[in-house]
Amino acid sequence: MKTAPMTQLQVFLAVARHRSFSAAARELGVSASAVSQSVRQLEAQLRVTLLTRTTRSVAPTEAGRRLVEAAGPAMGQALAALTAVSARPGEVVGRLKLSVPHAAVPFVITPVLPTFRARHPRVEVEVVVENRLVDIVTEGYDAGVRLSEAIERDMVQVRLTDAFRLIVVGAPAYLARHGTPERPEDLLRHECFTFRSPTTGALYAWELERGRKNWRVPVRGGVVTSDREVIMALAEAGAGLAYAIEPAVQEQLRSGKLVRVLEAYAPTVPGFFLYFPSRAQRSEPLRLFVETAKELAAKRG
Repeated sequence: MKTAPMTQLQVFLAVARHRSFSAAARELGVSASAVSQSVRQLEAQLRVTLLTRTTRSVAPTEAGRRLVEAAGPAMGQALAALTAVSARPGEVVGRLKLSVPHAAVPFVITPVLPTFRARHPRVEVEVVVENRLVDIVTEGYDAGVRLSEAIERDMVQVRLTDAFRLIVVGAPAYLARHGTPERPEDLLRHECFTFRSPTTGALYAWELERGRKNWRVPVRGGVVTSDREVIMALAEAGAGLAYAIEPAVQEQLRSGKLVRVLEAYAPTVPGFFLYFPSRAQRSEPLRLFVETAKELAAKRG
């Protein structure tokens, strides 16, 4: 078997990353038909189907996923090396793609990214903000941010925040009208704002704990959203109860717009962590981002 041409491999990896021929074509500056032809040529040479194609979606096959996992990081390093030779001594040039949930943006991206960009202006950073569980290797991310319990065990983890509590909050006006829940099961009789998992499609159950006992309360309400700002605005308006990261609502708690509910049942989670596969540590942009994040986290502490 002949060695797969690097150009065809690069095109395939772009399609697998975007899950779109047209998006890959835009990234590479070629036509969609050229991208499709390049992938077909690679599949013919390898004698294996790398992508499943429908009228609505494109996704790697099992063989395609193996190729992405094996060749993706190496290709990224090769392209970064080619780019780096144009850099001045001591200057870092490259690209960094991060997967970040909405809740982590104020704690990770907002405080870290301005400093990182000021120090390394020739590193292009792409931040994709979404709440679904992302396979960062298959989808071409350099790293992701999650709560530690949601991170695969074979990933390297770097702490970005301290541990914090997840709390139930409500406006004084709402509690005056509807009463204050005293036990987790009382939430079932209240208007609660929740969101639907983009990964499973299920409505999120609020997790509470006290001592060794844990509850997953299937709360319900008239509004389901994935937007934290919408939930907080509705809660402040007295329309219902919300489940929040405690540091994210400190200002509302201090001002009295919101108050803690069922505080004795608030669980503590270890915090947000940056995670990435061990081989990704060779990426200079990622190493510098981790360095900046650690430095700023220590200062906030």
